[in-house]
Amino acid sequence: MADRDTRVITPPEGVFTTGVRVPGDKSLSHRALLLAAMAEGESRITGLAPGADVATTLRAIRRFGVKATRERITGLRWMAPDDPIDCANSGTTMRLLAGAAAGSAFRTTLVGDESLMRRPMDRLAAPLGALGANIETSAGGVPPLVTHGGRLRGADVVVDLASAQVRTAFEFAAIQAEGASTIDGPEGFRDHTERWLETFGLGERVGDGKFRVDPGPIPATEYEIPADPSSAAYLWAAAAIIDGSQVATPGVSLNPGRLGFLSILERMGAEVQAEITGAIHGDPVGVVSVTGVGLTATEVSGALAAAAIDELPIVAVLAAYAEGVTVVRDAAELRVKESDRIDSTVAMIRSLGGGAEPTADGFEVLGTGFLEGGIVAAAGDHRIAMSAGVAATGANGPVTIEGVSAAAVSWPTFFDTLEAVWSSRSTDRAG
Repeated sequence: MADRDTRVITPPEGVFTTGVRVPGDKSLSHRALLLAAMAEGESRITGLAPGADVATTLRAIRRFGVKATRERITGLRWMAPDDPIDCANSGTTMRLLAGAAAGSAFRTTLVGDESLMRRPMDRLAAPLGALGANIETSAGGVPPLVTHGGRLRGADVVVDLASAQVRTAFEFAAIQAEGASTIDGPEGFRDHTERWLETFGLGERVGDGKFRVDPGPIPATEYEIPADPSSAAYLWAAAAIIDGSQVATPGVSLNPGRLGFLSILERMGAEVQAEITGAIHGDPVGVVSVTGVGLTATEVSGALAAAAIDELPIVAVLAAYAEGVTVVRDAAELRVKESDRIDSTVAMIRSLGGGAEPTADGFEVLGTGFLEGGIVAAAGDHRIAMSAGVAATGANGPVTIEGVSAAAVSWPTFFDTLEAVWSSRSTDRAG
């Protein structure tokens, strides 16, 4: 009997052109659920992301007594959970929930699966502690993560990471404090939370990388979740690999902190068109079209690496199909994701016959213009599983993915969608 957690991906036979509506944005889905749970009254959500991580956040808010479905959330004063809350594999759930729970005068213990229990959580201690919350972790700064808040006071903090999760955790707590707070730090983060708080009258941008939080009640409202650019990135990458192929994605979030991967695509030679068509709670939304026209190597570092941190494994795949050596640096954060994404990304490229070397804070990939078929271990990481699927786009043989179910964390039907994209208006492969 075939292993149900293994999938063989057969490369497409030609050029493809299609439009695809990708699932709702994962980052915004977490935020909408938590803000709605903290509000007074009923909020409605459309387009919630389908993955396991967002389902984890939904289960978590119910543990505080919140009445919640995927479409409707009735916020109220949170009650103490009886037992530790299981955040499964979702670091976003754990970090954002710690901030939201910090305003409650009871202890909340957050745990997760084996992978999450190795991920750093001590970075929350200083910013939340400045507000008066007590944050505890195990030795090494890893979960269980225990929050004990109550009466919080406004504070001014500076963080040294361009981390939207750390900033959002602080801001969720600061909303509940007495007096205004500010948070400052390097740019390059996703500022979804801050844009939403501004439209709610609960804060204001006061400088580059600096935001003021004005405490107050969160309004019950309607959240329309745009399409996820981190999910769309895999389909954009597939189009970029095959000259003449094109994928268009409507209704996708065009938050400036989410455009790093599109910048990398342009640097590597793909044709990218992005048009803003509207905004949701101050966050721009639009249509993106990517056409493959040949790839060349590039360097990704600094703010660009931070802005594309989730997409760097797929950058490695593009680099293998490019001409020259692509260098990724300033991305040490990859080592504390669902897997050590530096090592697992390099292993993926090597297992498909490509050339890649790890570095302390990134990797280098030798572009040969092709990859072979092979077997890729997903390492329990949805980004690796999905990147391996895209790697098959131009491969010389099938790609077998072991641990393919990891993709369900963000996009349960990803591989079906990818194969449908490949079959759209297929003709002989260009070149």
